[in-house]
Amino acid sequence: MRILAVLRLLPDLTGDIDIADDGADIDREWIDLKLNEFDDHALEEALAIRDAVGGEVTAVAFDGHGVDRMLKTAIARGADGAVVLTHDRPPPMTASDMAAALADLATAEGADLVLTGVLTTEDVFGHLAPLLGARMGWPFASAISGVEMGEGYLDARQEHAGGYANILRVQLPAVLGIQTASRAPRYVSGSKLRDAMKEKIPQRDAGTAGGWPVATIDALAEPAARGGGEMLGEDAEAAADKVAAILRDQGVVG
Repeated sequence: MRILAVLRLLPDLTGDIDIADDGADIDREWIDLKLNEFDDHALEEALAIRDAVGGEVTAVAFDGHGVDRMLKTAIARGADGAVVLTHDRPPPMTASDMAAALADLATAEGADLVLTGVLTTEDVFGHLAPLLGARMGWPFASAISGVEMGEGYLDARQEHAGGYANILRVQLPAVLGIQTASRAPRYVSGSKLRDAMKEKIPQRDAGTAGGWPVATIDALAEPAARGGGEMLGEDAEAAADKVAAILRDQGVVG
């Protein structure tokens, strides 16, 4: 079983975010980056499948600042290897372009299964898994929260609103967009991380094949301020009187 786990570094939205001079992207020069949370779970699910049925897990990422350390951390967590896909495309790289490059890699690696996070803050509609599946001619499924392997197929739990879920039987090879791993992402010990930092991560050219045309961002804008809130204090009776007065002022009650 050959499994590829796609990892993506994203802007840390808890930090300061500025809009770039062209108005169509954020300023990426000094921005903090972090591993996409859903990709973190995709890696863990890949490792869980490998542990259950055997095989190899290769962590894959597109070249950029911080990617080398991220992939070495994936190796410390248990990945059998890692690959950096080099490219000359400006960020943010579209899910369509990623799918084109990943399809070539999956073919070259003889992959049986590709796992990626269900979405990112730069791929909010979760395009990567379906686009990659379409590129490969493989079945795909997204919003997956657990996988059980069979002979030539897998059963994937797909989450839905209201606490409901489907169990999908998917023939291999396949692409899955992982929402939650079947177990919590594992802790990386300092000793394993130090050993992994000695690894040399191989690089491969992502190629020049572009993805299918996709929508582009014309402009970004900061959210408009809409006023602040009013603290009603800790005295319950006084707070209730204030709420009643607000409701009367708004014409909600007489």
